[in-house]
Amino acid sequence: MGLLSKFPRRLSEAVPRFTPRLTLVLVHDLAATAAAIMVAFYIRLYNPGIVERADEIRIFLPLFVLYAAIVYILLQLYRTKWRFASLPDLVNIFRASTILALSLLVLDYILVARYFYGDFFFGKVTIFLYWCLQMFFLGGPRILYRYFRYTRTRHSQVKSPPTHSLLVGNAADAEVYLRAIENGAVSRVRIAAILSPSHADQRQVLRGVSVVGRPDDLQRAVSDFEARDIRIGRAILTPSALHADAHPEQVLMQARRIGITVQRVPSLDVGEPLRLAPVEVEDLLVRPSIRLDHALAAEVIAGKAVAVTGGGGSIGAELCRRILSFGAARLLVVENAEPALHAITETLAASGSQAEITGRIADVRDRDRIARLFAEFGPDLVFHAAALKHVPIVEENWAEGVKTNVFGTVNVADAARACGARSMILISTDKAIEPLSMLGATKRFAELYCQAVDADLAARRPAGQPAQRFISVRFGNVLGSNGSVVPKFKAQIEAGGPVTITHQDMVRYFMTIREACDLVVAATGHAVSSGKRHDPSVYVLNMGQPVHIRDLAERMIRLHGLEPGVDIEISYTGIRPGERTEELLFAQDEQYIETGIHGVVAAVAAHPAIGPLRAWIGGLTEAVIKEDKAAAYRILSDAIPDFKGKAA
Repeated sequence: MGLLSKFPRRLSEAVPRFTPRLTLVLVHDLAATAAAIMVAFYIRLYNPGIVERADEIRIFLPLFVLYAAIVYILLQLYRTKWRFASLPDLVNIFRASTILALSLLVLDYILVARYFYGDFFFGKVTIFLYWCLQMFFLGGPRILYRYFRYTRTRHSQVKSPPTHSLLVGNAADAEVYLRAIENGAVSRVRIAAILSPSHADQRQVLRGVSVVGRPDDLQRAVSDFEARDIRIGRAILTPSALHADAHPEQVLMQARRIGITVQRVPSLDVGEPLRLAPVEVEDLLVRPSIRLDHALAAEVIAGKAVAVTGGGGSIGAELCRRILSFGAARLLVVENAEPALHAITETLAASGSQAEITGRIADVRDRDRIARLFAEFGPDLVFHAAALKHVPIVEENWAEGVKTNVFGTVNVADAARACGARSMILISTDKAIEPLSMLGATKRFAELYCQAVDADLAARRPAGQPAQRFISVRFGNVLGSNGSVVPKFKAQIEAGGPVTITHQDMVRYFMTIREACDLVVAATGHAVSSGKRHDPSVYVLNMGQPVHIRDLAERMIRLHGLEPGVDIEISYTGIRPGERTEELLFAQDEQYIETGIHGVVAAVAAHPAIGPLRAWIGGLTEAVIKEDKAAAYRILSDAIPDFKGKAA
């Protein structure tokens, strides 16, 4: 690491605005520099030597202090807050002190000694003493001030006794949280000990807190502290303690048996505040949550006008929040349910975003209404999240599924095309692949229509003109979304069971709402930025291995501190019409390709032209009007050869 690596590229970046605090810090550092010089002279030369050099020191010292001020400003020594003094700050002090000491060597051995003074003015020993004293005088007060603030924090905790807690997780995670407590960022928490899953952490002491065992030792650790009249009231799980191989559900079950609360702290890369929160099922995913790079999506969304249909639903609402976080200038929220529209617009208004937020009640089935809204608003991007999505309901109400999922998508796509939107993004599902259900078939038909529009626009686009893209994004099951299996299982567990599963071999791909929305914005960035004629028009999140629904149910039961099969029974109700035990991500005729975006893959496949699709849409319209279910199934089978659904 070079001594000059911390210098700014431009001097203007380093020059401070002289606030009272910065002025005080700089005055302290310059006084410390003068003191280090004088003490080094005194230790080496005593009073007689200083008296002999008094005239030279009077000239030299102010000039050297001025030089030191320039070095400190260039190294930005004044910028760091003493309350958070840390190793990087001490390294910066080492750089500054070394530069000043080397400057003295150059001055003493090259410029002064040979030509003017006739002897060494400082000498190597004096310069070495100065170097040591300079680091001590600059770094010592910073460390002492940090310790002073730390003792004040501890004193305030004694005055208002916090809950004694056990911190569960490896040393790296525990150190971050302990530092937050020391700095006062987390209050009313006192960590009594650490339980780490790492063998290397055992019997270690971290920031004054001992590692007393592994997560499985929770009950023993609580008993040991009770024997010393210290009551442990809470176990705090760090991100490393929530990994599947750390078996967090075992900690939850032990905690329930001994009557202590279990909470978690967020990972630093998710942008959540560093505060305690309940452990949710999303925290117990059997794979690590995928974090996508949003730089490209932010570049695409920032400053744009964006419309979201179904903006009051769980996916649509999170999309709205993410879009605002990426700096959209205007947002149109389209929702057909008044309570949902009111809730999301109130939430967005309170988010502090500077974007212009507009909420409109509208049904995507109303072609004229959607066309007028888009023409008036002029969106650059359209996210189409409005849909009917529950397999049994759409299976029983097939005509409504066609109206919303097929006709609604056609209306939104045509309106987006007519108003010149840069891109439309359809929220699809893995059930659209080789569909067995009416839900899967209607969503697959919607995908085909977007693919056909995308291809038609690409064929008509003059060379050099920006692409107008129509893409689809396929999800697995979204944890915590409206109507998902998680709230259902949670309600059944709270009611005492049983937890009902359709089949013991049922497996599904799962993702969190945040992951789902990350996929959408990342795919949007990829689609809009590339602009080639044969770009993929279907994007999929690489969700790893599918999850057995029974495993999810068992983990949720343990999340509540109960034992599956003992406290809560699991029963099987049989596969419902339109369901399969395993879902697919790609059709057989789709070519799997990489996108260059971590966690996102894409598909390219042959699809019908826009003309035949419009003919099938006309046939579906007639079948819905006549309530002819058999005709609707025949048309969907013609459009989707691998559709295996049957009209009852």
